[in-house]
Amino acid sequence: MSRPVRRRSLFAAGSALAATATAPAALAAPPGGRTAPFTLDALVLDGGEQVVSVTICASRRGGLPTGELPTSTFTVHARGTNPLTGAVAFDLDRSVTAAHADHRGAITLELEHGYEVEGATTLDYLDDFERNVRLDLEYTITQNAPLPTRSETHARIDSFEQGELVNPEVDAFTSHVSASGTNYRLFSPPRHGRHAELPLVVWLHGGGEGGIGEGGSEYYDNETHLRANRGALGPATEAAQELFGGIYVVAPQCPSAWMLDGPAFEPLIEEILEEVAAVHPVDRERVHVTGCSNGGYMTLKMVVENPGVFASAVPICGVVQEYYDSPGPLISDQELRDIAAPTWLIASADDDTVDPQANTVHAHELIESSIMTLYDTVTWEGVRYPGHFSWIYAARNHPSLDGLSLWEWMSTQEL
Repeated sequence: MSRPVRRRSLFAAGSALAATATAPAALAAPPGGRTAPFTLDALVLDGGEQVVSVTICASRRGGLPTGELPTSTFTVHARGTNPLTGAVAFDLDRSVTAAHADHRGAITLELEHGYEVEGATTLDYLDDFERNVRLDLEYTITQNAPLPTRSETHARIDSFEQGELVNPEVDAFTSHVSASGTNYRLFSPPRHGRHAELPLVVWLHGGGEGGIGEGGSEYYDNETHLRANRGALGPATEAAQELFGGIYVVAPQCPSAWMLDGPAFEPLIEEILEEVAAVHPVDRERVHVTGCSNGGYMTLKMVVENPGVFASAVPICGVVQEYYDSPGPLISDQELRDIAAPTWLIASADDDTVDPQANTVHAHELIESSIMTLYDTVTWEGVRYPGHFSWIYAARNHPSLDGLSLWEWMSTQEL
């Protein structure tokens, strides 16, 4: 599910479209004027990916001094279009909160960002399909005032050309397609001369990040499940890598939604794990599985179908009971009782998408020796998120037991 609840597009991750913008007539460039390329700099925040700044590659004619620039020097306009429907999600000026130039001649314009800041997102949510879709992003930069230089009175840029969307955390994951055609992304830890086998964590995304159409025929991007939330990115951070002593992270993308046919998707995930282990030194005794919502269900399904394979399971706001028109429980009580893998369940009591009592609490009561963290709300760094977003806590390694954090606990589990 992993469904946003905001008015327009809660999340967004976009494919960059080429765009140009000319300087105003008052700043028209003399002969020999130039075009400056710029990148869209994105981060996956707790509420999803946003463009947090743009960086202009400005050649230093006369020597552009380093330091702060007036925020009024440039205007940044953003337009986001849904590639499937053609609907415009936003078309507005982004607020420039800071501007500065560095010694390389790069000018960075910091943009207002944060939960529900309009026009910052890179994804659009389609209610009809219950899916996030990467927006086509068109950014336009206008220079409003001359730039200071060391040797000229003022300098101006003739035009601007949009380049790539850059997100270092997402870009650190390589893109792959399994032999049977299932998309997945893989993070490989720096080896630093090590040859020992390393653990692996499997991230299973929510329903909003799967494909659309039969087998993902209409939309299947191998991107959205990394950009909609930090679930896959958390274990790839330096903090997590240090705790685990290095760990691979694999994030399969479902061609639809895991809950639509969990038994059919289970071998597709297993195939991906085998492919990764065939190429990389994976420690089969330390393979962990975790996921949120739809992926929380699939986390438990993987453990049920593969006893003795996973060192730990961390289902987040997952579904085990009936959902929509399922004929019965998605995971039976007996299957839950039979789970032997160390399990840590996470949810929030105010989740109004997946009932935490009927699912997380119910599973915790049946899975022997399981751990459960049930939050009152999902509030992080002063921002109150929908109760379904309890994956935020897991991605930030917040759950703890007797002073042991989630990742520390996972790192101690092995077959």
